[in-house]
Amino acid sequence: MIGKWSAHVFGPRSAPGAGRPLERTVRNESAPVTYALIAACCLVFLIGPAAGLNPVYGAGDELLAAQRAYFRRWGVVPVELFTGTPRAVLTPLTALFVHGSWLHLLGNMLFLFVFGAMVEERMGHVEFALFYVGCGYLALVAYAVAHAGSQQSLVGASGAISAVLGAFLFLFPRARVTSLFPFLFFLPLRFPAWVTLPFWVTLQWLAARRETSGPGVAYLAHLVGFGLGFVYAWGRYGRRTRVTANAPAPAPEGEHQP
Repeated sequence: MIGKWSAHVFGPRSAPGAGRPLERTVRNESAPVTYALIAACCLVFLIGPAAGLNPVYGAGDELLAAQRAYFRRWGVVPVELFTGTPRAVLTPLTALFVHGSWLHLLGNMLFLFVFGAMVEERMGHVEFALFYVGCGYLALVAYAVAHAGSQQSLVGASGAISAVLGAFLFLFPRARVTSLFPFLFFLPLRFPAWVTLPFWVTLQWLAARRETSGPGVAYLAHLVGFGLGFVYAWGRYGRRTRVTANAPAPAPEGEHQP
């Protein structure tokens, strides 16, 4: 979930040309970049004012004022992004590590933990890190372009995490995903990624149609991130490598939207 925060809201195949594809197995054994990103986001949140744990920021109205200033300093403010100042240009990067509430943080980190490891192992550590940051940056910029007059601060890693989901869909379309749907009484049901993730994207698209520039969730950034991730994986790995996974990929879905 990418949060938009106002001054008064703080909530939540074989080698090319060889003739047949290479069957490559991904074991999901090592994902240092994924775990480092999770650790960095958690650390930034805990020492910042949004967690409410750091006494440096005070309490009550003083804490709310600190949160306002913090989100505005490190988040993306669309109306300020294209002023050309170095600080403004860097905010789509810093915003990826800032979250507005405990629910905001935990929902994002859960999705990154579940889907990030397999994508990282497939891409490699350096490529995955660049992919994550690049797609996340572009997703936030795209939202700012679409809402150029907005003064709301935009924070959260969801644009980057949505890109991970898009890449996952292309690389592991048959991976079984455990999903929890509220309208089915949260019964755990297993579906392939090619069913679950497009369903999630549809929900984001429907929500984006009702989106305003006010506080809430930046669904447009989710859609842009997902599209960037899928297109990147298709362009980078399409027609050359077919990927299989040793184990299913469990993923909560429905009640924890990124």
